[in-house]
Amino acid sequence: MKPLHQIVKKPLVTEKVYQASEGAQVVAFEVLPSANKIEIKQAIEKAFEVKVARVNTVLVAGKIKRVGRKFGKRSNWKKAYVTLAEGSKLDLFGV
Repeated sequence: MKPLHQIVKKPLVTEKVYQASEGAQVVAFEVLPSANKIEIKQAIEKAFEVKVARVNTVLVAGKIKRVGRKFGKRSNWKKAYVTLAEGSKLDLFGV
């Protein structure tokens, strides 16, 4: 298994994630593109000491950007929606 700090890069704090977390215990993270669901689950459980019920992943395509006359592309990245088990709580929003 890869080190924890390589698998989980950073938590995502967006309006969409905040709305999803109100109904259920869902938290989103930017993760290593080569990480699978099992590695993500183990990394979250070790790093934050919570119990994970489910992990859903999404590959996010990088946007095409333009600087002057030149076009470039941002890197693709992976997002993981982590559903926490009942009784587990992870407060990233501080509300």
